[in-house]
Amino acid sequence: MKKVIISLFALMAAMTAFAQENAETNQYGQKVKSVPVTAVAQDGILVFQNKEANYKFWFDIRVQGDAAVFFGYDKNLTQIGNGMLMRRTRFAVKAQLDKNWYGELDTDWTSGTPEIKDAYLGFTGVENLEIKVGNFKENFSIQRNTTSRYLQFMERPMVTYLAPSRHMGINVKYSLPHIWASAGVFGPALEDAETMTAFQDGNKDYGLNCGLSYTGKVVYRPINNKTTSLHIGAAASYRNPKTSGGADGYNAIRYSTRNTTGVNRKKYMDTDAISYLDHEFAYTFELAGHHKGLRWEGAYIARKPFVDETKWEAKVGENPNFQQAWGWYVQAGYLLFGGSQNYDAGGAKYTRTTNGRNWGDIELCARVEYCDFNISKYAMGGSAYAYSLGINYHVTKNVKFVINYQYNDQDVFANGKGAQDGTDKTAKNPYCTGYDASGNVSKYPGDILNGGSGKGIDYHMLACRFQVAF
Repeated sequence: MKKVIISLFALMAAMTAFAQENAETNQYGQKVKSVPVTAVAQDGILVFQNKEANYKFWFDIRVQGDAAVFFGYDKNLTQIGNGMLMRRTRFAVKAQLDKNWYGELDTDWTSGTPEIKDAYLGFTGVENLEIKVGNFKENFSIQRNTTSRYLQFMERPMVTYLAPSRHMGINVKYSLPHIWASAGVFGPALEDAETMTAFQDGNKDYGLNCGLSYTGKVVYRPINNKTTSLHIGAAASYRNPKTSGGADGYNAIRYSTRNTTGVNRKKYMDTDAISYLDHEFAYTFELAGHHKGLRWEGAYIARKPFVDETKWEAKVGENPNFQQAWGWYVQAGYLLFGGSQNYDAGGAKYTRTTNGRNWGDIELCARVEYCDFNISKYAMGGSAYAYSLGINYHVTKNVKFVINYQYNDQDVFANGKGAQDGTDKTAKNPYCTGYDASGNVSKYPGDILNGGSGKGIDYHMLACRFQVAF
């Protein structure tokens, strides 16, 4: 009898638990099914997961603090302030909802207000295939798509500015061991209050379309294993004007870039806004690889504006004859104490290094780059070489210290606003780049090149960074 009573109580408890599980509701009154999750620390990242349910939820936080000093430049031509700042303060929430669906929201708080970075939904229910919809990086440049956690230098090369970054859209990617392909359609950038306001005002006030872009990329990987990779890639993008252009206006484009760190906010290379834009065409070729502790990478990137010549000629009386903005870089890094570089085959980019010692590893890096924004007599945006050396101390999987030295060699047209062929005395160029025939500092490249002296603003930089990701 006692055993029967115990069995009845056990049965009642099981039925009650079953009823409670199936009767559970959420805040909207909908029945939900609950599963337990376990909390684990995966290399310092807090993760909540249930492997049987294919569920995983985690926070992704990144902090980068920079400091830089500048020296060896002509102070009669410019002043560069030394300083320090928080380069990135990122907070992201990521979730693998089940075996088919993934969601992510990534924000940056560096400016004091949140800016949207990644905000998208991903479908991974078909083997080797991924479909994304939302706001995320276009698959175009290996350097642009490599997360800032795993860059070999504090900043990407100057020419990477020409590579599309985050825009709202839809993208399909297919990845096999030796072939990787991606294609997507993208609209405006939705990253901060300024771009959102410009996009919404363009739609409301002028009935402007958001401006679609069509981007495709193919990568061939003849070698792709744990110790060695060879990445050969090419991408192209046809780009309509974006209504999220902000201060540069609608149907306009501007090519400008900083060329050291976020501490020096000056954009010496700057075409200013190019009006009457009809569309752009961008393309790149890239070659990269790694073998054990060695990782190397190089790319050529170009982007050409096509304007409405009828409207332009009505304004200035002649064809602008715009050429492409372009540039290249080559860089390499080597881990000194037995560590290994790692290739992310699914993302077609490089990822976190593996340290060779229990105290970490040290990576030595070098880079040479060139960028040319002198694309028309109406848009002489300047050109520059840069030479960089770097030391990365990978302390743990979450902590890294970086030291960078860089020398920038700029031409006389790198004066901040792209003066018309260097002789337009009405141009509001903010920076002097040499001396005229009378020995006076000048903002006008025509005066500097015609009897004057000077070859642009050249300077050295020494910078450092701490980085923590958790």
